[in-house]
Amino acid sequence: MSDCLFLRKPEDAMKTNLVLITEFLGWMMIPLLVATVSGAAESGGGAKQAPQPATATFAGGCFWCMESPFDKQDGVLSVTVGYTGGQKKNPTYEEVSAGGTGHAEAVQIVYDPAKISYEKLLGIFWRNVDPLTRDAQFCDHGNQYRSAIFYHDEQQKKLAEASKKALEESKRFSSTVVTEIVHASEFHPAEEYHQHYYKKNPVRYKVYRYNCGRDHRLQQLWGKEAGGH
Repeated sequence: MSDCLFLRKPEDAMKTNLVLITEFLGWMMIPLLVATVSGAAESGGGAKQAPQPATATFAGGCFWCMESPFDKQDGVLSVTVGYTGGQKKNPTYEEVSAGGTGHAEAVQIVYDPAKISYEKLLGIFWRNVDPLTRDAQFCDHGNQYRSAIFYHDEQQKKLAEASKKALEESKRFSSTVVTEIVHASEFHPAEEYHQHYYKKNPVRYKVYRYNCGRDHRLQQLWGKEAGGH
């Protein structure tokens, strides 16, 4: 033992011992702290987060008729009819249906990717439209009734283009598939009386759908795969 310790005052020796003990305890705590932090990080990093709701937007002629096929799907959280793809801010139904706004009647779908995939939504879309007619759908004519897929990100774009290519390569149709695939722009919800029209006015809806020849044409195009009412 060093002679310098005997030369110190008692209180100095006590302070020295306290410092040594504190340092010793500090070093002993480091492994415990590291283990605690690591465990917390592993616990947080390993926890799987539920996927956030996603959005899909499609145009297929009269939006009344495009709402129902998606509305009944498990995993679809909401379907809103409205206008998109044009320039005019907050357009009215009369303005869009008259043409000239650049907008198309469309549906915007909020869905749970854990329950329904974007690929399945694309399949439902295709079987509820006439992909061979440009700027029209069934009895409704004009650019505002075009068929289109409005993608929200690069993954949706990739999947939409792949589905269109697969349809073309299937040789199911002798005519060209003219459905547009374009980046989604601002979506303007339609007036409230248009939302869930098929539920609010079931008789008028069915009469319109029948007179428009929608289901007859869908049967011609898709047979048993044709979309629902």
